[in-house]
Amino acid sequence: MSRILMAHRFRGFLPVVIDVETGGFNSATDALLEIAAVMIELDADGNLRRGESHSFHVQPFAGSNIEPAALAITGIDPHHPLRPAIPERDALQRVFREVRTAVRAADCRRAVLVGHNAAFDLGFLNAAVARTDIKRNPFHPFSCFDTATLAGVALGQTVLAKATVVANIDWDASSAHSARYDAERTADLFCSIANTSRESYLRAEERARLLGWIEPAIPVSDAGGEGESA
Repeated sequence: MSRILMAHRFRGFLPVVIDVETGGFNSATDALLEIAAVMIELDADGNLRRGESHSFHVQPFAGSNIEPAALAITGIDPHHPLRPAIPERDALQRVFREVRTAVRAADCRRAVLVGHNAAFDLGFLNAAVARTDIKRNPFHPFSCFDTATLAGVALGQTVLAKATVVANIDWDASSAHSARYDAERTADLFCSIANTSRESYLRAEERARLLGWIEPAIPVSDAGGEGESA
């Protein structure tokens, strides 16, 4: 048997969960207030698992809009004197630094955003990148993995709280709407769904190999592992 490597699992892309908390729904005008990134890892048995988390409070950019209704949901006070917020560009650069390190470590080409209703998070991420003129964005500009879609297909639930509960993942409502907490639960959900679908993936991987679309999987002995795994 051969070891599954992350570089093979998603065709050279590294899934990284991103969650943002914002001052509204408009990525062009509304403030980015929190951002969290959670790494996804692959264990020796070929199962996905949640890795390190990185999260930051973000200072609203100059002239940004903040809707009171959004703050009522998140509970964020963007102007609290003890809030450890940093400039938007600084927050993005810190997140991207960790993501690039993870991409290199996994021998992948690029990161792909995983999010619950991922278009929302990707839209705010891309808007912030453009606003801060960051040149080295490790994420694919439009492709993403949406756990709302995955959960709807696999679990019959599209709300993050309900999907995690039916997937037997702990959910603490009092901690929700924190970027770090939501990102970690989204990561757990993504891993759970992917691992449950592992047999389907292995069949498809073998078919793709027979079609000559991918290189043979790396044997365990060459990958530096011990024993055998799928």
